[in-house]
Amino acid sequence: MPTHAQTKPSIFSGKNFKRWREQVMFYLTTLNRNRFLLEEPPTVQKGENIVWNVATVEAWKYSDYLSRNYILSYLSDDLFGVYRTLNTAKAVWDALEYKYKTQDVGAQKFIVGRFLDFKMVDGKFLGDQV
Repeated sequence: MPTHAQTKPSIFSGKNFKRWREQVMFYLTTLNRNRFLLEEPPTVQKGENIVWNVATVEAWKYSDYLSRNYILSYLSDDLFGVYRTLNTAKAVWDALEYKYKTQDVGAQKFIVGRFLDFKMVDGKFLGDQV
């Protein structure tokens, strides 16, 4: 069984988001913290056991704090400065996905567009035309 040190993600600098995303998700799963990327924070409900609810919310906040900082610790210094102001792990995760998944889609559309516009030129090697 691999140790946590063997499963740590690489530092994300803005490239290869899909790979980094999977590394972080796996790492947080091994720490049982991946749910904080998906869940909204719990709230204290009126009429319920307030002591139990407050304890639950505080435990959630602590675990979310750890999850948020795990994510931030695997960002480059430049990206850390951008995302450190977000308050929850989910907010950081959602912002990263919005930014970098959108860029991936844009790059794919650009490549497909170039492919569709490709025209062969007689007298040139195929490799030179690509």
